[in-house]
Amino acid sequence: MRSVALDLGVKETSYCEVSRGLVVGRRTVSELQGLEDLLGPGSKRATVAIEACREAWYVHDVLRAWGHEVVMVDTTRTKQIGMRHHGRKTDRIDAELLARAVEHGGIPVAHVLSPARRELRDILGVRRALVETRAQYITSIRGLARSRGERLGSCAADDFVAKLAKTQLRAETLQTIDPLVSALQRVCVELARTNARLAELARQEPAIERLTTAPSVGLVVAAAFVSVVDEARRFEGAHQLESYLGLVPRETSTGGKRKLGSITKQGNGYMRQLLVQSASGLLRVGDADDPLRRWGRELVARRGRKIAVVALARRLAGILWAMWRRGTVYEPARLGLRAPSRQDATVEALGMKTAGKKAHYRSRDNARALRTAQNADRKEADA
Repeated sequence: MRSVALDLGVKETSYCEVSRGLVVGRRTVSELQGLEDLLGPGSKRATVAIEACREAWYVHDVLRAWGHEVVMVDTTRTKQIGMRHHGRKTDRIDAELLARAVEHGGIPVAHVLSPARRELRDILGVRRALVETRAQYITSIRGLARSRGERLGSCAADDFVAKLAKTQLRAETLQTIDPLVSALQRVCVELARTNARLAELARQEPAIERLTTAPSVGLVVAAAFVSVVDEARRFEGAHQLESYLGLVPRETSTGGKRKLGSITKQGNGYMRQLLVQSASGLLRVGDADDPLRRWGRELVARRGRKIAVVALARRLAGILWAMWRRGTVYEPARLGLRAPSRQDATVEALGMKTAGKKAHYRSRDNARALRTAQNADRKEADA
């Protein structure tokens, strides 16, 4: 089988083929279709290595459709195959090193997400962009009003448009912030629609509903967890997953001395951020009788809030993984058990009832936010 590698760039893609230690083919193209004569349907089957990046999944699917075996390279471990050694890094060099690694073996392989999980991640990415845009507009509107000696009362982001409409502001202030308010109303409409689309996709993933039975875990956290992990059984244990998410401490141990530092922050930063937010919320407003919250509060007393929040986020990730792998709902009595017995049907029913309540409140709040934003849009259009 041929040994081929592609170095995917924003503007160009470098192709390299190696046979018996010698480079037998090179090419630089602007689009993947420029390689159809070398890799297209009907060409001799090849093992093609590509680095994980934005377009890697698309390229992976195209090459598989063309009949080739595709290897996704883990970019965090490319030094293992000699990339970036001696201070030399170009697209041609990277493609050649990858092609040689294909021939010799030993490529650090990255996981390829299933198509359903890719769609889920894309929707979450759209939602995240809209949430960040909404936050930016709200901050700018508040700042502009304050610069004119007027203040807008605090409220949840979902309620800001409605609260702003009821606030008496001077005409010159309204004229200044009007472009931002119009844009904000449109963003709120699109955000509500995206939330509805996310809820629709989540209904196709039974694991998401079960994960929302955990305390301080809602639709977004559960959906992000499923989209990042993809398959719970690809991790041998909770600690391996926690390391994958960058929630374990750095370690420098030598000469019998063990030194631990801050967390590694490897892996998906957005997932890590969501877990930390969930842990913080659990410590702040969680059920006082929940053993997970009690454990976190005890850690706050011993080590401080920052360390406790990260430690709780790490433990929460392990719990979500175990729930998914075993097909169970959150059950406080199971915490700390290595091999629990089959979950009681009553406990499962109560857990699913909790998930149903969360889904109901979420759907109600999203519908209200959509109506508010659409009404504001219509009023502005009529004016």
